[in-house]
Amino acid sequence: MLRIGGVNIPENKQILISLTSIYGIGRSLSLKILKELNIDTMRKVKDLTEKEAGDLRKIIESNYKIEGELRREVIKNIKRLQEIKCWRGLRHLKKLPVRGQKTRKNSRSVRGNVRRTVSSGRKAAPAPK
Repeated sequence: MLRIGGVNIPENKQILISLTSIYGIGRSLSLKILKELNIDTMRKVKDLTEKEAGDLRKIIESNYKIEGELRREVIKNIKRLQEIKCWRGLRHLKKLPVRGQKTRKNSRSVRGNVRRTVSSGRKAAPAPK
């Protein structure tokens, strides 16, 4: 079983797709890495030789920020934005959309499934005794 950056890579998938299970590696970066190593993208992970697996592990761990290191950097960047109280930092603090999305109707996933309805504002008359 191939293990890169503390993540077990699925063996029965194509190498191009299975590398995307590592946080920080998407399809384009996966393709770039495989072209650099001259590995066919259609091959399965279980068909890789020990040398190819070692080269793959060496290149990914030495040249790219992945998994814990990348997560720590993202959290550090968000904390910096919150400390300087910029607009994006305040949006992160309030758990609202950060990148300019509308919030009146479509931010259910960020705000939670909160549905507030507003009545006419008049209270019902008390019932007679």
